[in-house]
Amino acid sequence: MPPNVRVERRGAVEEIRLARPDRLNALDVPTFRELRAALQSAALDREVRGVLLTGEGRAFSAGGDVAAMDEARKAGELPRLFHELTGEQEQSVREIVGMRKPVVAALPGVAAGGGFSLALAADWRIGSEEASFVPAFPGLGAVPDGGLTYFLPHYLGIGLAQEILLTNARLPAARARELGLLHEIVPSAELSSRAWARAAEFAAGPTFAHGWMKRLMLSAFSSSLESQMMLERRGAVEAARGAELPEGIAAFREKRRATFPPPP
Repeated sequence: MPPNVRVERRGAVEEIRLARPDRLNALDVPTFRELRAALQSAALDREVRGVLLTGEGRAFSAGGDVAAMDEARKAGELPRLFHELTGEQEQSVREIVGMRKPVVAALPGVAAGGGFSLALAADWRIGSEEASFVPAFPGLGAVPDGGLTYFLPHYLGIGLAQEILLTNARLPAARARELGLLHEIVPSAELSSRAWARAAEFAAGPTFAHGWMKRLMLSAFSSSLESQMMLERRGAVEAARGAELPEGIAAFREKRRATFPPPP
């Protein structure tokens, strides 16, 4: 069987590509297992300093594989499937959010259901003009998973999250950009090159500091101001002990571009 997830390395950037284009990169248990393994490998590889997550063909991901769900329904195994499916998805989302390096999501088309959740877990989202977000869960009578009910209220507020989830609203690229769910929109022909360039730009940056930024922004959802500032202070001191901050200061003083070393 061909892989459901393909990996390609260019310099310090690793692309992880959902590779089921004939199924609009639908997500099933084997796909999530391959995705988690690829994400774990990228997280542990010191030479990888930026990750690009995308889908092959004309979609990022249409969400859960409904054909696999139907087979489980007929066999009376739907609860077991969803227990396993959501568990595997949670692991992939944790890998993206917890990775101490930037993750760029490139959306050639729709990100629906669990694909919506995966895209929102990334740190930067670039979409083609054909990109869109769709909750999809209400149409199936399913409960959202993969952190969608965490990301949407935190990114947009409870009111907009309710509007999108309860009405199963489709968000085209322009509306998603307006709401901040997409950071960039580019023509379809330029999506791959722009996404690689953006990931390479992040990979050339301060990886240690980027990792702390991710940790701090996630912590801000549940921390008090005092605890957040204490965590910021800890990160600042750790950065001062490392190699990135001294290089950044020296480069600023010498009026040159900083060359940040790989993290320890």
